[in-house]
Amino acid sequence: MKSIAVIGGGITGVTTAYALAKRGFTVTLFEKHRYAAMETSFANGGQLSASNAEVWTHWSTILKGIKWMLKSDAPLLVNPAPSWHKLSWFAEFIGNIPNYRRHTIETTRLAVAARAHLFAWAQAEGVDFDLKKEGILHIYRDKKGFDQAGEVSKLLAEGGLPRRAVTPAEMKAIEPTLAGSYYGGYFTESDSTGDIHKFTSGMAAAIARLGVHCLYGQDVITLGSDGKQASVTVQDGPATTTHRFDGLVVCAGVESRRFAAQLGDRVNIYPVKGYSITVNLPDAQSQAAAPTVSLLDDETKLVTSRLGLDRFRVAGTAEFNGYNKDIRADRIRPLIEWVHQCFPGVNTRQVIPWAGLRPMMPNMMPRVGKGSAANVFYNTGHGHLGWTLSAVTADMVAQVVASANASSIQACLSPLRS
Repeated sequence: MKSIAVIGGGITGVTTAYALAKRGFTVTLFEKHRYAAMETSFANGGQLSASNAEVWTHWSTILKGIKWMLKSDAPLLVNPAPSWHKLSWFAEFIGNIPNYRRHTIETTRLAVAARAHLFAWAQAEGVDFDLKKEGILHIYRDKKGFDQAGEVSKLLAEGGLPRRAVTPAEMKAIEPTLAGSYYGGYFTESDSTGDIHKFTSGMAAAIARLGVHCLYGQDVITLGSDGKQASVTVQDGPATTTHRFDGLVVCAGVESRRFAAQLGDRVNIYPVKGYSITVNLPDAQSQAAAPTVSLLDDETKLVTSRLGLDRFRVAGTAEFNGYNKDIRADRIRPLIEWVHQCFPGVNTRQVIPWAGLRPMMPNMMPRVGKGSAANVFYNTGHGHLGWTLSAVTADMVAQVVASANASSIQACLSPLRS
């Protein structure tokens, strides 16, 4: 297995192509857009946040979803209209609640391990992505939320991530621009932020330099495999073209479920919509009033990142509404109002709204590894931690492909040695 197709040009696809190319594979990347990182990897919250590794498979998530179902501006919104996909996903989600503790610890370990890969790759390839290593501050307005965060901190510590409780006075010292009254917070000094689109675009340029054949504007229609050869059929104008490879890796975000079905696998990803706003900071007053340290407000489920001197990103919310990428004003408004409350000196005249679909598995764990066919692999379903986990899962799946390749070579050589 020498030639490998990677399906998807978002953060997971580009990093997977990089990890495979560095291992000597001949890689072809397929992306339906004209450029890399044009969907979910375009304008996320910007956090590289091991401190946000807690999985959502907890009864409190279900209760909040029911409570907020008819509230249009709720942090978590579930469209009550039923579908078999949604019902099956939630059934599996509830079935994974007993795994909450184990999966949170495992996700933390992955997130911590991912840092070394991501920073090393960016440095090696000269990728500038507005990286800030200023830590992430979780903020809490009441004792209940703060105490719950303390329990989560114990799980994060088991996964190898230290974070410390801070008083309101310490919070003010960490981020002086933050307005409002708070009970306390938790600060993770080792977390960081940056611009996912700039990072992915920079790595896309890097894989091109490494010889990866990047086919943009290629809408993949079907995937196939007989276990020895894989096929990728794309729409090429009015006609279709089929390319053949030794193997393929599906990194197609919310489309991975459809492609997996074509390949005989079940990857039950649901598209969970998230929103963001990018606030342009055109004047010195706004630049001084915007935070430098990244925040996570657990009550509103919003995160922030400072992107260079003149941009401020606010993102969050979760909307279960199928494959819908509409940008709703009633979902954007709470983000802008949150900026007014927490950072009143920031001018919000220039706000760019965005929405993307997070590819979420019902167990909240990424699907990384082999498919049912010997030459099919997956690196997808990262949910709200796509960027945070991308580098380590790319390295993991590349290692799985390399091991499968070594095994196939060994099998070919065995008859010659007998």
